[in-house]
Amino acid sequence: MTRMVVVVLPANVDDPATPSGGNVYDRRVCAELVAAGWPVREVALPGAWPRPDAPARAALGDTLAGLPDATVVLLDGLVACGVPEVVTPHADRLRLAVLVHLPLADETGLDPADAADLDRAERAVLGAAAAVIATSDWTARQLADRHGLPAHRVRVAVPGVARAELTAADPAGRRLLCVASVTPRKGHDVLVDALATVADLDWSCQCVGALDAAGHVGRVRGRIAHHGLDDRVTLTGPRHGAALIGSYADADLLILASYAETYGMVVTEALARGIPVLASEVGGVPQALGRGDDGVLPGLLVPPGDPATLGAAVRRWLTDADWRQRLRAAAVQRRATLPDWARTAAGIGAVLHDLRRR
Repeated sequence: MTRMVVVVLPANVDDPATPSGGNVYDRRVCAELVAAGWPVREVALPGAWPRPDAPARAALGDTLAGLPDATVVLLDGLVACGVPEVVTPHADRLRLAVLVHLPLADETGLDPADAADLDRAERAVLGAAAAVIATSDWTARQLADRHGLPAHRVRVAVPGVARAELTAADPAGRRLLCVASVTPRKGHDVLVDALATVADLDWSCQCVGALDAAGHVGRVRGRIAHHGLDDRVTLTGPRHGAALIGSYADADLLILASYAETYGMVVTEALARGIPVLASEVGGVPQALGRGDDGVLPGLLVPPGDPATLGAAVRRWLTDADWRQRLRAAAVQRRATLPDWARTAAGIGAVLHDLRRR
């Protein structure tokens, strides 16, 4: 029996204008599966997933209908979980694994009725799939509890991170960085309000990420202007490759003020460079942050949606040199224990191998 796996992805997986952790994950896992000897056939489908139009749904249906019986298929949850009427008819014939980057109903700002509809759709797809893959222990528990899935059917493949050079730190820690698309879920409103509370101190903050949510971006820009931070908080837009590496090289502290995260790949990307992290204590972020060898957190976790607490943490970072040094030392220790992408793909490969043997 062939080891071939068909991987179904959103068409923007390689679009530099719309970078995301999910896209990076998909791309790296496909490359590592090939390196491990899996023949991978990629199918990238256009569409406004998870609520695609009729042509996009038809394209997914045609893709699945055209596969031979018993084909192992790895579906990105963004493509699959919102369209059970397309996916579930093939569940008995194909060996479907669904990779969930973010439970659909957890996207911030959804109308409650829309969130409930997406939750029902996701439950139907994951209930029919032969295997479900989550990107953190927290996400796996959420999916199992929310959708009544047996624990053995939900496997975890934590994102890897590429090895990187240590960043040369500014002794004063003044260079702040946020890497996140400017969308409601990522909490830029909280970040800007928090930074306004430390306007008396010396710092700058670079916010790197897609600016696609036009209305929300406008509100964030308005908040920056309202607090008089235009010359200190910069929305750079998306960066990738050498430009993104340069942003990390010019950073002393990563701040992630998200309302929800299944893991938070930017957390480990910062730690891979010895950069401490100040982040919301949500979802899988605590797992991504981890601890140094001596048990010290390589950063600080704060409640989501709380500008005052986040601002107090930034103030401490900027004014407590001993604390900054301890966090930097812990970040360097944590750097040595971060998983790589080969390990991530090995975990997914084990799931696919189990499906192939059925």
